[in-house]
Amino acid sequence: MNLRIGMGYDVHALQEDLPLILGGVKIPFPRGLEGYSDADVLLHAIMDALLGAAALGDIGKLFPAGDSRYKGISSLVLLHKVAILLSEADFEVNNLDSVIVAENPKLSPYVEIMRSNIGEALGIEKDLVSVKATTTERLGFTGREEGIAAYAIAMLRKK
Repeated sequence: MNLRIGMGYDVHALQEDLPLILGGVKIPFPRGLEGYSDADVLLHAIMDALLGAAALGDIGKLFPAGDSRYKGISSLVLLHKVAILLSEADFEVNNLDSVIVAENPKLSPYVEIMRSNIGEALGIEKDLVSVKATTTERLGFTGREEGIAAYAIAMLRKK
């Protein structure tokens, strides 16, 4: 069995009067993430992990900021496009592990919906998707609530 591992990371700044979308879930919070698409750091990290494992580039290459097709687009749509690319390259998702780094808001009430959204966009069972959240105990830019970061690791197998 040919297994491949990829790692992804993303970060966006928090800004007043923007929606906060993580894992395809709109989360009630007075600030959201600034970005060209919906700025969903979790899905961006996952996409980069998947693309890295398959050696297919990264989201900046595939979905460049400044391209009007991607202005404000849902990252779930982009994740589905990545799933199609993986399938065309004869890869299947073995599993995903991810972590969101944010001091606030508390994300545990939304984790199961995020897992379902990710699984659906990729066409896989949600039990192959792990989403966790942590804080930095008020240290660094995430601890000061200036932004939110996410890390992801993906394992793919060749069909």
